[in-house]
Amino acid sequence: MSQRDPQLLIQSAPFLRRGITTPGLMTEVILALVPVILAAMWYFGISALLVIVAATAGATAAEWAMGPGGTRGKSLLDGSCILTGILLGLCLPPGIALWMAFLGGAAGIGLGKLVFGGLGQNLFNPALIGRAFLQAAFPTAITTWSQQSGPADFFHVRASNFALPLMQSSVDAVTTATPLGLMKFESKFTSIGELLIGNTAGSLGETCGIVIILCGIVLAVRRTFDWRIPVSILTTVAVFSGIMWLIDNSYPTPPFMLLSGGLLFGTVYMATDPVTSPLVPRGAWLFGIGIGLLVVMIRLWGGLPEGVMYAILLMNAATPLIERVTQPRAFGRTEKGEASA
Repeated sequence: MSQRDPQLLIQSAPFLRRGITTPGLMTEVILALVPVILAAMWYFGISALLVIVAATAGATAAEWAMGPGGTRGKSLLDGSCILTGILLGLCLPPGIALWMAFLGGAAGIGLGKLVFGGLGQNLFNPALIGRAFLQAAFPTAITTWSQQSGPADFFHVRASNFALPLMQSSVDAVTTATPLGLMKFESKFTSIGELLIGNTAGSLGETCGIVIILCGIVLAVRRTFDWRIPVSILTTVAVFSGIMWLIDNSYPTPPFMLLSGGLLFGTVYMATDPVTSPLVPRGAWLFGIGIGLLVVMIRLWGGLPEGVMYAILLMNAATPLIERVTQPRAFGRTEKGEASA
């Protein structure tokens, strides 16, 4: 009595390593963002929480309003729109108008996710699409940085947060420049200690480097993301900027390049998005190297002091090509018994 060969489907890596659901993954990342949110509130007061809530509300509203009619609201249960809103809010300045943050959250979900067909089909990171939309629509508001308020003024709300649409609020805080702005336009460098503890101006979630590093280590240990992406990004930035600094000491040092701006935040929470980044290990290395090279080039020779957002979005666009080139060949036989190449 002969026994038929089992119908085996030969596939290439990667393979599922641990059972985790989409809501579970989103919850892990959101929990890892809690220390970053607390640091933002510590340095920028209650305004930080208001901006994050407004961006999250915009993302949630767009997810519900633009979802399929028959299952409207069901996609809210996976938590992806909440994560998108939180990430976007942490990418914004503390004094931005709340209606702008709301609009950015809605644009991130609508233009960055639902227009592609929903979760798992988007080409670009939705939170960065929302920020890019605000960057194009309101360039002045999104690049106006206010000084840190500190714990003593925790409940002080910036008047600009409640500016009405198409109206301008009175200035209630002294504006200042970010470390990258000082480096780019005034050739002044912020100390590494201030960059680590977050005693600088900038977006809500990018100032305190030590908190982001610790949260990134936790996510890496939990295998929430592919460790190759952050390692390749940070290594590329350190090596490329180090070479430029050795050639000309007027360029910033590698530690400054690593700790300033949104590099750490974007590396840990944005570039590692499994939907918009390559899944193949070789592709992850190429993806990270590309982001690192673009960040350094934009910061040193571009018109803007920061380049993390554009670097990640450009490499998101290149992800399908990277996966096509780096996809390993599957060996074996097909279900019909034909030999595979």
